[in-house]
Parts: sequence; C-alpha cells; structure tokens
Amino acid sequence: MAESSNGVMTVIARKKLCEAHAGDRQLPKIKKIAWGDGGVNEAGTPKNTTGNEIGLYNELMKKDVEAYVYVSEDHTSCRYTATLEAGDLTGKEISEMGLFDDDGDLVAYRTFLRKGKDEDIPQIYDMDEVF
Repeated sequence: MAESSNGVMTVIARKKLCEAHAGDRQLPKIKKIAWGDGGVNEAGTPKNTTGNEIGLYNELMKKDVEAYVYVSEDHTSCRYTATLEAGDLTGKEISEMGLFDDDGDLVAYRTFLRKGKDEDIPQIYDMDEVF
C-alpha cells in the first residue's frame, strides 16, 4: 500500500474487517481517541502514514469517544469526536491522533501540523473513518 500524507486505516483494522465479512469474527466498537506529539519530522512536516502503524509515535493522552455521527447518507464514513479539556496537555503540540477499538488496537491513524494546546482552552477533535 502506498504511503499517504493524510490518515489511513491500519492493517489490523483491514484484517479484522476481512475476517468479519467472512464470518470468522465480530468487529469491536471504536472506543478511544488518542493524541500525541510524534506525528511530524524534525522540519515540522507531518510524517507519511502507511497503515502499518500499531500505535502513535509518542502518545500523550487517550480518552473515550464522546460522540459519533455518520457523515454520509450511505453510512460509508463515520466521524468520532473527543475533547481535550482545559488543563489537558497544556503546552504540548499535538501532531498525531488515532482511533482505538475495544480490543485496544489502533484502527485508524493520521498525522498533521502541530497544534499548540493552551491551558484554558478546550480543543474538540474529530476523526473520520472512511470506507
């Protein structure tokens, strides 16, 4: 699979989806969103993603998904939302995030330019899973 500058569904997620379609397993629910500061290289450019990631490069915090919504009428993409509250990760520069399923596996991952986190301002993050 070619590298992507956006986000990717991981190999483990694709394996679970294939096995579920074959009837050999049930898909675990997406439960957590994690944030980290390891998503950029030394120049500050977002790292390319491959789908082979099994975790964030430098995970700082993981929280329960607060909400989800289908973002397409045909239910082929879903947006998961969680909030870094005031006081969470103060002074950190977030540059990567991931979705984790109920088994604890990283199923979607993306990198992006650094986003500074102020002490008194919450940040709401959305991450889409697209099929």
